[in-house]
Amino acid sequence: MPDNLLDGLNDKQLQAVTLPHASALILAGAGSGKTRVLTTRIAWLIQNGLVSPNGLLAVTFTNKAAREMLTRLSAMLPINTRGMWIGTFHGLCNRFLRMHNREAGLPTTFQILDTADQLSAIKRVMKLLNVDDEKYPPRQVQSFINNSKEEGLRADRVEVYDRHSEKMREIYAEYDAQCNREGVVDFAELLLRCYEVLARDTALRQHYQERFRYILVDEFQDTNRLQYLWLKLLAGPGNAVFAVGDDDQSIYAFRGARVGNMQDFRADFDVQDVIKLEQNYRSHSNILDAANAIISHNRNRLGKNLWTSEGGGEPIRIYDAYTDQDEANFIVDEVKALHKDGIELSDMALLYRSNAQSRILEHGLFSAGVPYRVYGGLRFFERAEIKHALAYLRLVINPDDDTSILRVINFPTRGVGARSLEQLQEAARAQGGSLWQAALAASGKIAAFVALIKSMQEACTGLPLPEMMDAVTQMSGLRQHYSAEKEGAERIENLDELVNAAIAFMSERDENTLVDFLTYASLEAGEHQADPGRDALQLMTVHAAKGLEFHTVFIGGIEEGLFPHEQSMSEANGLEEERRLMYVAVTRARRRLYLSHAQSRMLHGQIRYNIPSRFLDEIPENLLKRLNARPVAKYQAAYSTQEFAATPRANASNAPWKVGQGVRHAKFGAGVILAYEGGADARVQVNFRDAGTKWLALEYAKLEAL
Repeated sequence: MPDNLLDGLNDKQLQAVTLPHASALILAGAGSGKTRVLTTRIAWLIQNGLVSPNGLLAVTFTNKAAREMLTRLSAMLPINTRGMWIGTFHGLCNRFLRMHNREAGLPTTFQILDTADQLSAIKRVMKLLNVDDEKYPPRQVQSFINNSKEEGLRADRVEVYDRHSEKMREIYAEYDAQCNREGVVDFAELLLRCYEVLARDTALRQHYQERFRYILVDEFQDTNRLQYLWLKLLAGPGNAVFAVGDDDQSIYAFRGARVGNMQDFRADFDVQDVIKLEQNYRSHSNILDAANAIISHNRNRLGKNLWTSEGGGEPIRIYDAYTDQDEANFIVDEVKALHKDGIELSDMALLYRSNAQSRILEHGLFSAGVPYRVYGGLRFFERAEIKHALAYLRLVINPDDDTSILRVINFPTRGVGARSLEQLQEAARAQGGSLWQAALAASGKIAAFVALIKSMQEACTGLPLPEMMDAVTQMSGLRQHYSAEKEGAERIENLDELVNAAIAFMSERDENTLVDFLTYASLEAGEHQADPGRDALQLMTVHAAKGLEFHTVFIGGIEEGLFPHEQSMSEANGLEEERRLMYVAVTRARRRLYLSHAQSRMLHGQIRYNIPSRFLDEIPENLLKRLNARPVAKYQAAYSTQEFAATPRANASNAPWKVGQGVRHAKFGAGVILAYEGGADARVQVNFRDAGTKWLALEYAKLEAL
């Protein structure tokens, strides 16, 4: 066996790897080598005869992480890792249920429903129960069922508050019964069924508690309630749980992750050993010092402070843009300059808080001929909600477009079944015409769709492009459909961004017809996503960036209401999660970090005047290099109506206050002026960072200019 297993570990890593038999919490900061510590701990236990390869269980959150761990173990020790219990929660529970399907009440050949299959099964149940799918959208029901399971709740234990929740519980119960009849399970069921078997079968539970004397958990901060309960069941009185995680990187509350599990773990397992891995092997200290300063504003942290022996490195560059377009131009120019200096495009990443932000950035990269790849997601014009909206728009100008009809004739769901569609296609073939021509003679749901398209055509006549986009996304039912989804807010933001795309399109071209815009959208969708293997700039949300690292990182839109996101202000601990998200974003950079914000930005089809994010204020000034003095906003919209542009009521050149100007109020704090009204009763409308939007009489407000 190799003698150098522990070579190269720092003192804290060595302490963690060689801990005696007891439960421990390893606080592993970003870039601190946690995967190496976890894998070396397993190898050390096996090498020293403290456990056999089949006597431990290691849980990861992705199959990729599990494969990497097994590959590293094979390189460290001359053992066969094939039968080891190392995998994801779902993978390990599937393995358990295959071995104990009789105890779980499942057939030997039970099948697993993926997300799409589960949704189809739910729709069948709702049809059987004669449930209105507009009042109870299937995706909303799907989220309800999965969330309940992840809390460890069967239908009979779900609390009922009103008629709506009672109906949801009824659908859940019937869905469970249907799955049991058919011998299928969904992803959430794998863990819940495994937990239930272990909870009620004492002999089986004791068998696995005695077998797995060592339990190791990666990314512990991302565990949800049921995953934590499952771990508690498996961990008997003589077991040692080695939990590795970072409470400062807990950013998946929307998926059910519970950062409080780390605090509970310390109490429930009487953890005496809390080891902090604080030495970072990724970034220069200026980047780490900024991350430490930001996250220090969160309360209830377990607490740690990243450091490195790499030296200070370059200062963090701050760019204060006039507009979101100016911000995009700056980023594109910097990317091109850095690439010219020898930095690979693939070693640079452009991060954003919201998916909708990518549209203007993609357009800038497309126009400049810079290859890019959207990591973990789709380019703007490839996203399903955008393709649906564009299909409706194509039908407004050309209803004979069969491809567009097939995409949206039953989306959102309007009762056009597969058989009705087959009959329509047969009629079109018989007539030698388009689906639209056949639909004109149809009745029922198809006739209603024809009436909808005709009403859209009428409504869009004479409208400018942005209003056309808004009308179509409203009349089609797309906005209403996505508003009912658990994570539909992001899709609605993308639909809003489609309006912004139309406004920008009009400002850049003389041809402003719908045909011109649809041609432009097709061209941008059809080109310039870099081929696999080709050097390309990486675009992604901050959530998607977790676990990755790059030489240079750009983080755009560092503004109040965008990052931190405005929704976080109304959620319990929402701001703290946003700050953890910012911490994750900053620590993706190894050598160079750019933070940018814009004074004005097109959001939801309107010009919004924003103030820099509080996160920028939390970074010590000595770590920063401001690339430009704060400019005065000079946004000239090509399209301006009361609905689509936030136009001030008055803004005389000699007025004491200007739209876009930063101000401070003694009670409400810092804000930006959105509108100004002069005269004897002069007043301003101010968007305050912490207090929202307010009208203030200047005679009494005592505003201070920033």
